[in-house]
Amino acid sequence: MRRIAMLACWCILGVSAVALAGPVRTQDITFPSGAETLAGYLVLPESGGKHPAVLVIHEWWGLNDWVKEQARSLAEQGYVALAVDLYRGQVAYDPSLAHELMRGMPQDRAVRDLKAAFDYLAARPDVNKEKIGSVGWCMGGGFSLLLAVDEPRLAACVVNYGSMPTDSADIQKIQAPVLGNFGAEDRGIPPSAVEAFERAMKAANKSLDVKVYPGAGHAFENPNNKLGYREVAAEDAWKRTLTFLDHSLK
Repeated sequence: MRRIAMLACWCILGVSAVALAGPVRTQDITFPSGAETLAGYLVLPESGGKHPAVLVIHEWWGLNDWVKEQARSLAEQGYVALAVDLYRGQVAYDPSLAHELMRGMPQDRAVRDLKAAFDYLAARPDVNKEKIGSVGWCMGGGFSLLLAVDEPRLAACVVNYGSMPTDSADIQKIQAPVLGNFGAEDRGIPPSAVEAFERAMKAANKSLDVKVYPGAGHAFENPNNKLGYREVAAEDAWKRTLTFLDHSLK
């Protein structure tokens, strides 16, 4: 069965500006993934009770400050957010190392790690195990969809300019509703690929909401992408993400 290829993502490190919605607390955690121990950055709402949860999947740079900020922003909206460290503690600050780390990461291991992270969240007493979603950007967006293929319990999937499955059998396995945000000027993931994914999802009677932003390229949501950042499109994509997650998980 074909798998989606990981895209070398020219994402830029940065910090998003999101209005505070509620106090949160952060933890560096570990949990098992097969015979290995995996690390993650967990952000919890201060409010009690059970919460919906979101797996936050990093770009090819690794689990850096920008990804942690996204997790905190989601927790401020009432989600238990877990950013998974797929690179085993390594973080890249230049494209050559990022490419090396991404190429050296076995795809099946990464999917196993994400499924282990899902199981970790599902077992927490403060998480509603029926309401766990995933969000990823560039490489992480592709893995968000891979998780949707391999994890039928996933309740929502957000892909931001990530690669998409083309095999009909993989698409048929997707149970979660999917939200996609893409750039019309993205040379790695052109609108034609997005349109093909839309057609395949429609043919399989799957739930998909896609928006392609005119004048936006890859990594357009990152404010430190000085040449590629598109503020209006980025704000709209974030609003779409929160609306979608609220509808699917709350």
